Amino acid sequence: MEPFKKELLKRKEQIEKNLSGTFSEMSEMRALDLNDEADYAAVAVETDIDAAIMEQQRKELAEIELALDKIRDGSYGICEMCEDEINVERLRVKNFARFCIACREITEKEHH
Repeated sequence: MEPFKKELLKRKEQIEKNLSGTFSEMSEMRALDLNDEADYAAVAVETDIDAAIMEQQRKELAEIELALDKIRDGSYGICEMCEDEINVERLRVKNFARFCIACREITEKEHH
């Protein structure tokens, strides 16, 4: 468990730094004195992209927090659907995986 915990904590710290930096950049952009519509459009597109990236990183951060909670309560590496163990190779690739491969495929089909 310890290697997974270290990786999760490392990624959590990186995402928190990214979110903080992106938020600061977005605030600075909003404070700019824009001269024309082209400037405004460029800033709007960049702000939209930054917002989408921030949303994706917030989702990943939530998954990491959940995985860390599972490490604490002893349920890490257990599929939330079938309650079998998640393959270690899968956890190495996606250390915050909530489902085994078979159950992940089922949930993806249900969401599409």
